[in-house]
Amino acid sequence: MKFTLIRQDSGSGKETLSICEASTLFDKMKTETKSGHITALRELIPLMEGSYGHYEHIDKLPYIYSAVEYTRTKDGERKMKQYNGLVQLEVKHLAGLSEIEFVKRQAALLPQTFAAFCGSSGRSVKIWVRFALPDAGGLPEKETDAELFHIHAYWLAVKCYQPLFPFDIDLKEPVLTQRCRMTLDETPYYNPDAVPFCLEQPLSMAGEETFRQRKQGEKNLLSRLQPGYESSRTFKKIYEAALNRALQEMENWKRGDDLQPLLVRLGEHCFKAGIPEEEAVRQTLIHYYREEDEQVVRLELHNLYQECKGFGKKSSINREQETAFLLEEFMNRRYELRYNTVLDDLEYRQRDSIHFYFKPVDKRVRNSISICALKEGISAWDRDVDRFLNSEYVPLYNPVEEYLYEVGRWDGKDRIRALAGLVPCDNPHWQELFYRWFLSMVAHWRGVDRQHGNNTSPLLVGPQGFRKSTFCRIILPPELRFGYTDSIDFKSKQEAERYLGRFFLINIDEFDQINVSQQGFLKHLLQKPVANLRKPYGNTIREMRRYASFIGTSNQKDLLTDPSGSRRFICIEVTAPISTNVTINYKQLYAQAMDAIYKGERYWLNEDDEQILKETNREFEQISPLEQLFHCYLSPVAEEEDGEWLTSMQILSYLQTKTRDKLAINKVAQFGRTLQKMNIPCRKSYRGTLYHLVRIE
Repeated sequence: MKFTLIRQDSGSGKETLSICEASTLFDKMKTETKSGHITALRELIPLMEGSYGHYEHIDKLPYIYSAVEYTRTKDGERKMKQYNGLVQLEVKHLAGLSEIEFVKRQAALLPQTFAAFCGSSGRSVKIWVRFALPDAGGLPEKETDAELFHIHAYWLAVKCYQPLFPFDIDLKEPVLTQRCRMTLDETPYYNPDAVPFCLEQPLSMAGEETFRQRKQGEKNLLSRLQPGYESSRTFKKIYEAALNRALQEMENWKRGDDLQPLLVRLGEHCFKAGIPEEEAVRQTLIHYYREEDEQVVRLELHNLYQECKGFGKKSSINREQETAFLLEEFMNRRYELRYNTVLDDLEYRQRDSIHFYFKPVDKRVRNSISICALKEGISAWDRDVDRFLNSEYVPLYNPVEEYLYEVGRWDGKDRIRALAGLVPCDNPHWQELFYRWFLSMVAHWRGVDRQHGNNTSPLLVGPQGFRKSTFCRIILPPELRFGYTDSIDFKSKQEAERYLGRFFLINIDEFDQINVSQQGFLKHLLQKPVANLRKPYGNTIREMRRYASFIGTSNQKDLLTDPSGSRRFICIEVTAPISTNVTINYKQLYAQAMDAIYKGERYWLNEDDEQILKETNREFEQISPLEQLFHCYLSPVAEEEDGEWLTSMQILSYLQTKTRDKLAINKVAQFGRTLQKMNIPCRKSYRGTLYHLVRIE
């Protein structure tokens, strides 16, 4: 079995890939290199806890990918060569070497354990569990099959191994890219002959089990605090309530008086509220550090805590305050909540469970949360839960901005033009025009330009089966593909404007189906920077930020009907089926766009680009019957040549004599714009614009 080792350079963004045999890898783990980076990391971790420190040599430790053996494509991208069938489990937050060795021994009890070794931090154990298909111990060959297999295998491994340990297995999203840093372990457990768990090839995603919360016997909220909850804030609030009670009982006491009478009453209330002695001393010294010596305060409170009985039996906070504290602690312990500003919806996922993805908070979820709170003894009403969910305690979440912030550093390889190169065409300017459009799309996602919209749209023209719509869809990464749509109704103008803030990329499928009357509204949408809308059942009109960029597809070539020009569309004739069955490194694709935007690169079309569009789009312009009739009987001439100077009305009147169809008088203004677009020599006069023409007899 072979493993992939990847070393990433955070400075340049480049990565180095190497392949290592299993036996060689575990031999490397037993001894450390002369540089001693792993030992140095383990020594620094206790010093860096609670800070934002960074280990400067962390890039020297490569990542080990156990599930998949990777290789490089011709373009230098990662590609799965073989699925190893190994699932990585991790037990973290171990106290020391004794606990690490205990977890390794327990993992070795199961014959399916391929390896168990100490993590690079020196406080965790990585466990590799072997899986295979029932048919002769094979493994999935396709990447999509391997992904489904790996998800089910991970969940089965968690259920089988968790009973072996008194410590919780750290649950992580089961993906093929599971990895760990190169580590040091003098005695790793390694069993190359491990018997694999047999698992049928699944056909769908693993079903998520409901969250199982261990019943809490202790009703005191301080005893139920979990790591991550800000206990100091809770202590402070309860202490302030106890201090308030003590000051109310001593009406005539003021700062500067003898502190001992106040300490007596304050100590009693702190004791009854369940505040630990050391915390009560700390808070008192913070409030009255000038009034009394620390040793005196510490001794008096210690004696009071020795005499009093009924610790934590009577809190100084009222019932409403206690419910608020308990509900906040419950919500933060049980759920991760966020308000999706793009979807305008509240999302959640359960903590410490197999739920890895956020889901909308609907009425059923709200009721379930309320029932769970009641089961834990929290006397919260439905309205209390709704107040918390619809408050600033739930942080805002913007999915597109979060994604762009996490793409990392660009490695210098041009992927945007390579993406455009998937579309076979004869237009030599296509890749450069697509590059500018892509930068504009990302720039408007980032909110770089709030005064304009991305008013340029590529139009892919070609026969059916050329995978034009599929190409439009794969422009977005899978994480943002919920922001893609290929159905927009231009008849419902308010709903169409709402799409500007709801979707990231809108595909105008079958662009030729847009009639002439809707072309004006489409131009309005393309250039609109924001949408001013009233929410359903809302009372006020608010400004909604625009995210949407547009792209279009069509089977017909005569698309453009606007006589004023076509600079808003990049029309491309697709000459062969588009290669959409490719692996795209989306992180680096969007990292390139972010790098260009940060460096101030132009993301809009300049005059030269627009001139190129006007020339290349001519073959896609729709010639009206009136324009065809004009070319049959009239021809433009230069000013120095002989000809007639005619107004638009005179030209229409002349053409009326050449056809049986009645030409509408309201076509005059539109026909005048068509004449200007054809660059016919003209001049202004008191009769209006005159065009220099000669009649063809």
